Amino acid sequence: KVDYDVCSNYGNWLYSAGIGNDPRDNRKFNMIKQGLDYDGNGDYIRLWVPELQGIKGADIHTPWALSSAALSQAGVTLGKTYPQPVVTALEWSRHIPQRPGGSSHPRGRKGPAQVAAQHKDRGIDFYFSRKKDA
Repeated sequence: KVDYDVCSNYGNWLYSAGIGNDPRDNRKFNMIKQGLDYDGNGDYIRLWVPELQGIKGADIHTPWALSSAALSQAGVTLGKTYPQPVVTALEWSRHIPQRPGGSSHPRGRKGPAQVAAQHKDRGIDFYFSRKKDA
């Protein structure tokens, strides 16, 4: 038996994408979070975006945040071999570790023990907006 309702499926996809009706203020679809949660090592991106294949681990989700040395080592030149980001949302910054010198830090998701560590610095404001209408 297949459980399928066109309206519910379409509505759920729109809701997940952060468009349509939503009772919460300022809801956005966070591509970086989704990439880290569901493609922690970047295998899916490497399959479909060959320009970024040289970037190791989860750093592939945020190539613009890498140092020029790391990009050069991976064979990536932002603006030439891979485009500069059109938009960088403020919410993404919590998923990009601040690294002195742009050193690589693997953030791949390997199992339940690592999931807890990966999410430990996310406070309640990560999941719910603190902004309220005045």
